[in-house]
Amino acid sequence: MKGGRGEGEPILHSPFSIFHIPSCWLNMCRRDGADKTMPKKMIVSLGNPGREYAKNRHNVGHQIVDLLAKRHGLRFDKRQGQARLALGSIGEQRVILVKPRTFMNESGPAVAPVARFYQIEPADMLVIFDDLDLPIGRVRLRPHGGTGGHKGMISIIKQLSSRDFPRLRVGIDRPPGKMDPADYVLQNFSAEQEEAMAEVRERAVAAVECWLREGIEATMNEFNYSAKTSSTVISKPATACDETRSPDSNLPCKV
Repeated sequence: MKGGRGEGEPILHSPFSIFHIPSCWLNMCRRDGADKTMPKKMIVSLGNPGREYAKNRHNVGHQIVDLLAKRHGLRFDKRQGQARLALGSIGEQRVILVKPRTFMNESGPAVAPVARFYQIEPADMLVIFDDLDLPIGRVRLRPHGGTGGHKGMISIIKQLSSRDFPRLRVGIDRPPGKMDPADYVLQNFSAEQEEAMAEVRERAVAAVECWLREGIEATMNEFNYSAKTSSTVISKPATACDETRSPDSNLPCKV
């Protein structure tokens, strides 16, 4: 099954298994000098591979990371295991962008080996995914948490044996009537929703940039706001931060 929501939560055995680095990988890093250029922050998007899924609601994570990469001149020109990677910098922060090449419910086996290879600590990995329980126009960040029934998150938490990593949830709203959520998430946004989602993707990119520069708490304070939303985006009022942001910087200023 490629989409939808699942019941059940993975059983967590060791919250620190992400720190176990096989010696062969460490030796490989020493040989190729990767320890000197190793990215410090990892941004993971969830979705299904292939052009037929690219515009689906379930692929909003990929859509956001593609926009982020384009804005900062990063290219997904590296493959590692079951993932496509884009390595580079956003502002002064070295990053690795990760797009699993697996279907949604097998995201964990694509993400976990990359996190271990690059020795990414849980607090330095942000996962971006769709959320049926948030309305269109809302984004929500958390420093850790459960799966919310999202199959991609179930798979990642199972493979990492840890829930302690930040996540950015992007609202796609509930399906209408009695439509199966599995069918709903594998459809494209409606024309009205797409108009709103263009601004949502921009806002999500700004949230990622803020997280890279200011950390999760400041980003939550800036972007986790309440708004009355249905199929439209309610713009957040301008703040003092907006007035002091450097005009030649894509990164939000301190809040």
